[in-house]
This record gives sequence, C-alpha cells and structure tokens, in this order.
Amino acid sequence: MRWKSDTYTGWGRALSAAGEKARPERQNHLAAIAASEPAPAIGNCRSYGDACLNDGGKAIDTTKLDRILSFDAETGMVEVEAGLTLGDLAKIYAPQGWLPAVMPGTGFATVGGAIAMDVHGKNHHNLGSFGQHVEDITLLQGDTERTITAKNKALFQATIGGLGQTGIISKATLRLQRCKGDVMMVTERRAEGWDQFLDLLDRSEATYTVGWIDATAQGDKLGRGILEEAETGAGLVPAPKKSKAIPTDAPGFALSKPIVRTFNEAYYRRVPASGRTVVKPIQDFFFPLDRIHDWNRLYGKRGFHQFQCVVPIAEAPALRAMLDLIAQSGLASPLAVLKRMGPGRAGYLSFPMEGYTLAVDFPNSTEARKLITRLEEMTTEASGRIYFAKDALATPERVQAMYPDLSRWQKEVAKADPGGALATDLIRRLKLRDPA
Repeated sequence: MRWKSDTYTGWGRALSAAGEKARPERQNHLAAIAASEPAPAIGNCRSYGDACLNDGGKAIDTTKLDRILSFDAETGMVEVEAGLTLGDLAKIYAPQGWLPAVMPGTGFATVGGAIAMDVHGKNHHNLGSFGQHVEDITLLQGDTERTITAKNKALFQATIGGLGQTGIISKATLRLQRCKGDVMMVTERRAEGWDQFLDLLDRSEATYTVGWIDATAQGDKLGRGILEEAETGAGLVPAPKKSKAIPTDAPGFALSKPIVRTFNEAYYRRVPASGRTVVKPIQDFFFPLDRIHDWNRLYGKRGFHQFQCVVPIAEAPALRAMLDLIAQSGLASPLAVLKRMGPGRAGYLSFPMEGYTLAVDFPNSTEARKLITRLEEMTTEASGRIYFAKDALATPERVQAMYPDLSRWQKEVAKADPGGALATDLIRRLKLRDPA
C-alpha cells in the first residue's frame, strides 16, 4: 500500500495536519496496513476540529471502503464497510422503506465516523444516539480482526463514541429504522423568544425535531427562532435542487455583524407568523447544507469554530445565559441550532445527555476563541459537556471533568492500542489517554 504526503484539515479549517495518508480500496489492503503500519482511520473529515487530524504522522483514509455487504429486507439489518456515507445509505434504502435510525446534519459522515463519535440527530429525544442501533463492529487491532457486540460490553462502549482508539473500524452491522418513504412532511413555526422555544421543544411529539435559533437577537427577542417538526412520508416532490459549490474563500466582510443580523431577520420571517407545513425531499430536511459543497469556505481562509454543548434540563437558565453572551458579542454566524435531547448514549465518551444542546458557528478570530473559552467554562459550571466532533479549543482539565467514564474508556484503550498508534491530535491536545 502506497503512502502519499498530504496536508488536510477538519471541516472547520482552523486547524490542519501534514503527514502521510494511505487510501486502501479493499479489506485485505486495510488489514495489511493495520498489521504492519497501524495509524488512525479517518473518513470524510467532517469533524470540525482536530479529531480527524494526525499532524506529523500517518492516517488511513477509509472512504474507498464503502460497500454494502448484506441487507435483510425483512429486519432492516445491513452490514456495510466503514467508509460508506450515511447519505448514500439513506438514498439507497429510504425508497425501500428503511432509514439509518440516527443521522447527523451531514450525509457525508461515514459509518465509521458515526460510530467513533456516536453521533446524534434530529430524533435523539426518541431514538437516542447512533451507537444504540449498531449490532456489531469489526475492529482491526494490529494483526487481529475481531467482531464485537454489546455482549463485549466494556470494549463495545469504549469503541462507540471512542474516537477510533480501540482499533480500526472496518465494518459494522446496523439496525435500520422503518420509514414511510423518501419524503418529509415538515411543520415550521416561529418561536418568539427563549421561553416559548423551550416550551415548543418540550411539548413536541414529532419523530424529528430541530430548531434554528437567531444567535444575534437580544432583549425580548433573545432566543427567537424556528422550530421544525417532521415525519417521513411517501409521495412525489420536486427533485432536490442541484448542488452548488463555493468556488473560493469568502472575504472577511461576508459574515460581518450587519450582514448576519439582516440575514437572520429575513430567515426568521420566511416562516409566516401562523406557521406552515411543507413537503421536502428527504435529503433537504436531514442534510440541508450538503447542497452547498465546500460551504465551510464562507468563513474565509481562517476557517471557523463551532461551539456545541449540552446541559441538563434543570440547567436551561445557564444555556440562556450563554446565548445572551453570544448575542451581545455579535460574533455568531447564521448557523445556530437548538435541540432537546433524550437520555440515550451508547459509549463511555458519548456526548448526549438528557437536556438541551446548543450549537453555534463562529468565524475564527481571537475574540471568538476567547468567547468559546468562556462558554466552555459556563458549560462546566452547568454540569454539561462539549462535543468532541466539534471541538478544537478545549483544555484537558475542563474536558476530563465533563466525562466521568473517562477512566473506563482509558482502561480499554490501553489494552486495545498499548503503543498509542491510533492517537490523533485531539487525543494528544486533551490528554485523553493520559491517566489522571
């Protein structure tokens, strides 16, 4: 297998890595690398920070390993290679009445990445996290291949949400969820402020629920936004619009305060005060930004950071205080999301907890980094946690306090990869594998 020098980034483009990458196209190629030159496995690098980076070292690009190995049309059980994307899985099986049980905000996430991050979606309050719907995982640990299930409790929980540190994920069997078809019936309604928004989230009985929040609104309008509730359906809708691409890095003024405020005002008012119901292709609901290839270039050549946290239900006032601080700063972009989460999580380092999660994008700047540091402090004070898939700035001390099962994860990782061959930049930055 040939190794080629490459420079690559996470989706946020604020951090980068230079090193050698291999791109195996067959399982035997991957097994040969794992046995002779083990290195972190990466997918489409949709993690925003440095979880997918190994600066100065090697990385194994698994995106060519994207085959469907078997499918049971009666049970929805599907075995796939780790490089298959969730978007492709949905595109193939939704017309047949099946969907991945949990899907994040991009269809470009690979199955291996979804397991390693234990991703969540717009239905977490109902179906929990991705890892709760994984039947088995095939791991390559040096020259050993092993398939693990929930019966291998400790290793299974260390692998799901485990940042790829227990072995190279080569294959997995997933339990798909029945759906009515590849159409989404989406009801949109305005929330005029924070209290109303939380009330709508708490009372929602929809299968899929997500909220866009105006991170620039202040005063009585603080926390205003749009709640989307959706169900799958069957029928005819216009074909999804053709994807567009951002050809070059946007100039700095593209996301200036006046432009963001103007955009947010227009976006909020696109939904009538009485609300509305629309029909969308399934991809447009689950992966709205995927229609704009390289949308991360809108933040300019310096890239961006996303802050995402979750706090317990009782700590909702702390989340409101964070949003107030964000609005006062004037640093946020239009991309801000508020969701209600249920208790479901599958791994020791899985992000979800029952509560509310807020995610906000910020163009990379000194001021934004300082603000995110303060937001992380407030998250810690509220007994919440931040999401490794989005993080690029946290410190070891703060993160280790957020994840009480860290020592259990460390124990399994030490057995699975004693030489530290699978460590990434995020692992080193946060000293996750270092005993307390």
